[in-house]
Amino acid sequence: MKFTETPIPGVVVVDIEPLEDERGFFARSFCAEEFAARGLTDSFVQTNIAFNAARGTLRGMHYQAAPKPEPKLVRCSRGALFDVAVDLRPDSPAYGRWTGHELSAANHRALHIPEGCAHGLLTLEDHTEVTYLMGAAYDPHVARGVRWDDPAFAIEWPFAPLVISERDAAYADFAL
Repeated sequence: MKFTETPIPGVVVVDIEPLEDERGFFARSFCAEEFAARGLTDSFVQTNIAFNAARGTLRGMHYQAAPKPEPKLVRCSRGALFDVAVDLRPDSPAYGRWTGHELSAANHRALHIPEGCAHGLLTLEDHTEVTYLMGAAYDPHVARGVRWDDPAFAIEWPFAPLVISERDAAYADFAL
């Protein structure tokens, strides 16, 4: 695997290194030892799948507060999406900054998002499926969110969402 740092500490792009032959390819998409050696989440307790029927579906910006913050490893298993992490850790040098990356079934790329960062995505194709490895189980009591278009973050989405849940559209502005 190839690990590429982003401007946000702990948010790391993870690319596979395929071994190809006449059958196709084989590649590791996760290795606890390699993740731990880089200080990334090396233990996941839950796997989630999100299917998105339409291009322009926005999910996010979600996170879980203490005592159950949830680091994630996000991968697009079908279609394509624009994946975003926003650093909400007040003690981080990147506090309030965001980073966005295209994940697709074609590029096999994943994004590691540490605890303390909000996560969201915008589908770029119809029938996009996303797989999340979660470092903590979902707990609705500590589930939180920030608005996808909050001016505090000024995220540059590829285009405005066409489908968004009432909950995601109603998040309040975040006070930096």
